[in-house]
Amino acid sequence: MEIHDDVQYCFQDRNSSCRKFLLSTSIYITLYIFFSLISAVTVFLNVLVIISISHFKQLHTPTNLLILSLAVSDLLVGLIVIPVMTVAIMESCWGFGKYFCLFHIYIDFLCTSLSLGNLVLISIDRYVAVCDPLLYHTRITIRRIMCCISITWCCCIIYDAVIIKNFVNVQIPSRCLTECLIVEGLTWGNIIDVIITMIVPCSIIITLYVNIFVVARSQARKVFSKEAVSVSGVKTVQANKSERKAAKTLSIVVFTYFICWIPCLFIFLFLYVLGDNLSLFIRFVPLVNSLMNPIIYAFFYPWFKVTAKLILTLK
Repeated sequence: MEIHDDVQYCFQDRNSSCRKFLLSTSIYITLYIFFSLISAVTVFLNVLVIISISHFKQLHTPTNLLILSLAVSDLLVGLIVIPVMTVAIMESCWGFGKYFCLFHIYIDFLCTSLSLGNLVLISIDRYVAVCDPLLYHTRITIRRIMCCISITWCCCIIYDAVIIKNFVNVQIPSRCLTECLIVEGLTWGNIIDVIITMIVPCSIIITLYVNIFVVARSQARKVFSKEAVSVSGVKTVQANKSERKAAKTLSIVVFTYFICWIPCLFIFLFLYVLGDNLSLFIRFVPLVNSLMNPIIYAFFYPWFKVTAKLILTLK
């Protein structure tokens, strides 16, 4: 990356303010186009998922409602978080004020919490479907799933607002006068927040998926046996195969989420400062997860290919 040697400050008369790193015009424009494309494609693909599940009644299933909720949170990432994060990465000087900085950080935290909350619900849904398929349709209903989704959204909205108000520091005049950054010291509040928002949900997801794959492996050994067909019937065997395939697909979604978030969690837990260009770029990596989810659906869910084609051809 070509950077000019001249150093300028956000406020020329104050050397304590942020430094401006002057990129060449070609690199500057190329990076903006690149980040803008990521934002546009993320919005486009997630809108396709939302329209598909909302419009076609055949797709109104509990699992698809959870995918719809995840797509809405991913849409917010594409519409709000990625564009603002792009400006924060590209522009050394934050010119939008403290309150917009707080709003940006709040939306960032909210989308993260919503994504993880939806993944927990998806893991529970797949656990019941694979491990207790006979009772799945009585335990997991559309009404119950909608209630769980509503509770998850409400809890995330309220909890993140409390966290932003009480534990997030976004203004350090001695370091930089116009920088939107988060400084997280290792306090009890931050430790409890990490436990509640990351460690507990991730532990639940990992535990459930380990149990899912143990059960799925044992079922796979019986799927073509005479005992399985005679006792459960061919339709039940086919249904179990379908549920296991859905669990496998959604496990890829979960795995992708973890891979995207590992670098950012390392920065958060061990460096405590999320404000300079390098850490901002690392914070941008998890946002790509919102682009990856609909791509995973397109590869592994036939219904998404069909509905997307119908929508794009206006049929």
